[in-house]
Amino acid sequence: MAGGAPLETDFGTFYPPNLTTDPEHGIGDWTAEAFAKAVRQGIGPDGEPYFPAFPYPFYAEFSDQDIADLWAAFQTVAPVAEPAPEHDVSFPFDQRWGLKLWRGAFFYEPNTEPLPDRSDAWNRGRELVRGAAHCGACHTPRNLAGGRDLGAVFAGNAELPGGSKAPSIRAEDLEQNGWTVSSLAYALQSGLTPSGDAFGGSMAEVVREGTRFLSPQDREAMAIYLFDPEAGGADEIVKDEGEPVER
Repeated sequence: MAGGAPLETDFGTFYPPNLTTDPEHGIGDWTAEAFAKAVRQGIGPDGEPYFPAFPYPFYAEFSDQDIADLWAAFQTVAPVAEPAPEHDVSFPFDQRWGLKLWRGAFFYEPNTEPLPDRSDAWNRGRELVRGAAHCGACHTPRNLAGGRDLGAVFAGNAELPGGSKAPSIRAEDLEQNGWTVSSLAYALQSGLTPSGDAFGGSMAEVVREGTRFLSPQDREAMAIYLFDPEAGGADEIVKDEGEPVER
């Protein structure tokens, strides 16, 4: 938790921070409130916005209980007195003031209220797909500024960092490619496709480090949500009214 693999992008190279309880180089002197603001709003304790390489637009989905549970877990991490490398970002993307413009254009307050006309499993799947799993981070196309195209949520992305591609995970495309709710739920546990092939690249890592640890019910819930043709609609994602997001 003292750092991690760098993320190579068209904007530069981003390095994960030290998330241990070290007070100087980690989050040891943070408060629970500062942690919540960082995770859900992308604002550091110093008031400066984070680069959206950190997927806070997705973590904005987290409930207060989610944040409290994460905070409690991070408090158990032993301190490591090691600074993370500085990001290596090219001009003009290295100008922090530009992040406020980016937030104003592309950071939306999510609609996190459960939909009463959907099942509990559907709502749970929606919560996981849009939040913790942040499937749209890779499976939704982005514009030149790195903002998501909310008119094409889950439609796939042919221009991921490193030249890789993420296929469409919209319901019609999943069905066309031979997926079912049960096979998708199984793939999130095993990493195997309906044809018997194994996921490669970053999706293999998603399964290995993430979705295989979910309960069978949660994996099925994600599949149920993704197999709804209306999943990911912009009107379902963005909250029309409510408290403004701090820019």
